[in-house]
Amino acid sequence: MKYMILVSKTFQKQFHSLENNVQERITSALKTLEDDPFHSRSGADIKKLSHTEPAKYRLCVENYRIIYAVEHKTVKVIEVFKRGKGYRDL
Repeated sequence: MKYMILVSKTFQKQFHSLENNVQERITSALKTLEDDPFHSRSGADIKKLSHTEPAKYRLCVENYRIIYAVEHKTVKVIEVFKRGKGYRDL
């Protein structure tokens, strides 16, 4: 079962401000979510965020964190930020 990836305008703005090599790694990591956006595995460090409704997840790509939610067969990518920034009102 394949999931469709949708990205928010916030994510797009943040993504385009990153260096090209980081963008390539993030794009590659997002493609892994098409197959399984719920479980960690090689190349996809995924964790469910506690106390979020609807449930949100974070995907680590080196020093960057990608926040997303899953609805039906759609992965909605919300934002990307550098590790250490912290998780604001998710």
